[in-house]
Amino acid sequence: MKYRIEKDTMGEIKVPAHRLWGAQTERSLRNFRIGTEKMPMALLHSFAHLKKACAMVNHDLGKLENRKKEYIIRACDEILTGKHDAEFPLLVWQTGSGTQTNMNCNEVIANLATALPGTDKLQVHPNDDVNMSQSSNDTFPTAMHISAVIEIEDKLFPALSTLRTTLADKSKQYKNIIKIGRTHLMDATPISFGQEISAWVAMLDSNRSQLEDTLEYVRALAIGGTAVGTGINAPPKFGERVAEKITFSTGKRFFSAQNKFRALTSHDALVTASGALKALAANLMKIANDVRWLASGPRCGIGEITIPANEPGSSMMPGKVNPTQAEALTMVACQVFGNDTSITFAASQGNFQLNVFKPVIIYNFLQSVKLLSDAMHSFNDNCAIGIEPKQQKMSENLANSLMLVTALTPHIGYENSAKIAKTAHSDKSSLREAAIKLNLVSGEEFDRLMIPKEMVFPKK
Repeated sequence: MKYRIEKDTMGEIKVPAHRLWGAQTERSLRNFRIGTEKMPMALLHSFAHLKKACAMVNHDLGKLENRKKEYIIRACDEILTGKHDAEFPLLVWQTGSGTQTNMNCNEVIANLATALPGTDKLQVHPNDDVNMSQSSNDTFPTAMHISAVIEIEDKLFPALSTLRTTLADKSKQYKNIIKIGRTHLMDATPISFGQEISAWVAMLDSNRSQLEDTLEYVRALAIGGTAVGTGINAPPKFGERVAEKITFSTGKRFFSAQNKFRALTSHDALVTASGALKALAANLMKIANDVRWLASGPRCGIGEITIPANEPGSSMMPGKVNPTQAEALTMVACQVFGNDTSITFAASQGNFQLNVFKPVIIYNFLQSVKLLSDAMHSFNDNCAIGIEPKQQKMSENLANSLMLVTALTPHIGYENSAKIAKTAHSDKSSLREAAIKLNLVSGEEFDRLMIPKEMVFPKK
């Protein structure tokens, strides 16, 4: 392999000749050989949006010459196409401020800008030009927030909406199919299958609303705070101007954080948003569990619905089919719960003017967003779309339920109704037979009072 010599304040170091990164990136690669988790590309692309905006503002304020601004913009635009993703190899487990990733971006942008056609040997410096008016301490949290908003709005919300639409359609389609309800995993009063699914729809609506609320805090950007929040070496209103540029380039609304000291040392905005992701994961866990319980069987379980049979379920039991999409979704939920715990603890560790757990916070946050987005698409396309009720089984379970006796309670009282249920259970008879046997209601009265549809849709 051919190498070139790069220099930084620590001295000279050999860098692979074909790579766009520089000395500080190379030092990080050598010094932090920990795990395999790399900085998410969503974060690095957000850095490109940020560096582009900073170059524009520095030029507008007379600090950066026009040619350097133009070449930095062109370099950032190339990075945003994904063409240079391989130039960002750094691992999550590095300096807690993300300095080396900030410098990785600065170096790649500077070398790419310098190498672009037409530069006429113009030298773009990673610190003096690309990092002008900035510090890793304000750029990294800014990129964290940009990537969080973009990934939630562009990836997670569409996935959530797709699943929500599927379930809403099924709720309407099956609104008049009456089945037994269940509480404590035990028989309860009747419900329609559409009503049961409507709860899932309402959960997803609530989750979206919660996430939208939390994103309002994430839209605040730390840029302009520089090293400790004072804004040293950044011109006045730098943060406000950069936030405006980023809003324009991303199409997402951002604004400058009112208190930069908080923005550098506190990550409560991402903790709050992660909590909303965890709430979504909790609801998806419940939905997936309901689906696999209702589909259990096919002969010895509840078996009230069918779901798509996507692949063989056993290496030794022929013909077995398992609720694999539900299993994948619930595993994702478990991972999101764990990620939220890590984010919460890491965010609590801000000391004085800086939190130095930033890489692990954003890595786990973006992983939660991606996993939830992918899992909702997969669950929708490979399971939810194919959910169908087994109406005969639902009707059989409904007819066999002892909890229908609840309809008699207003007429004969709780204790007499309980006697009917207990007698039917011990005698293995129907509620009607037990009621007549106990002489508590006549057959005609029972038939008039025991109408499951009116229990599901009570008259107002």
